[in-house]
Amino acid sequence: MPPTAPLDHELAAWATDHLLIGVDEVGRGPLAGPVVAGACCFVIGHAGISGVRDSKAVKKATERESLAASIRAEALGWGLGAASVAEIERLNIRVATALAMRRALAQCRRMLDVNAHVLVLVDGMPVPELGTPHRALVKGDANCHAIAAAALLAKVARDRLMRSLGARRPGYGWESNMGYGSAGHMSALRTQGMTPHHRKLFCRGILEQGEMFG
Repeated sequence: MPPTAPLDHELAAWATDHLLIGVDEVGRGPLAGPVVAGACCFVIGHAGISGVRDSKAVKKATERESLAASIRAEALGWGLGAASVAEIERLNIRVATALAMRRALAQCRRMLDVNAHVLVLVDGMPVPELGTPHRALVKGDANCHAIAAAALLAKVARDRLMRSLGARRPGYGWESNMGYGSAGHMSALRTQGMTPHHRKLFCRGILEQGEMFG
């Protein structure tokens, strides 16, 4: 049996007749592409989905895709939200990440009973810009089933987008590096320049640093 993120936080919420929505993001650090957030909520008493765990520990894309399909089928509610490169540039990455989370959370809430009592649990640190009461859990993607599920949904959605962008903008290796600053991506930036999908402030800082120490 593959390792599976525990349901301890869900059980604590369910004991007080609350649903738990887990929220996480993928793509804060890349040089290209949006930041994407996921939100996920399971019905009270759900036994969990075998293999749902920290998305970084799920190495095979086919397994991530399979788990995401199971999550979408079994979750009481789920949502995805993104903040574009333009929004990241305009707002900064912290605020843009909160915006993506708000969008994912809103989509998830629309699938739930409006009268449901809900606890929102976010991976990492508190997010003041989230605009809704929530709690934060360090390493939540490893220690909370709903957060792990949310992260897997976000990871699969963002990877699909980056593969699509990579097919349209060949040379940067997005289909494999997903927009992160791999050696091949950095080399392409220096030879081909930036595209509209690049986070210009991120890229300029890294390229200038490279020139300084090159």
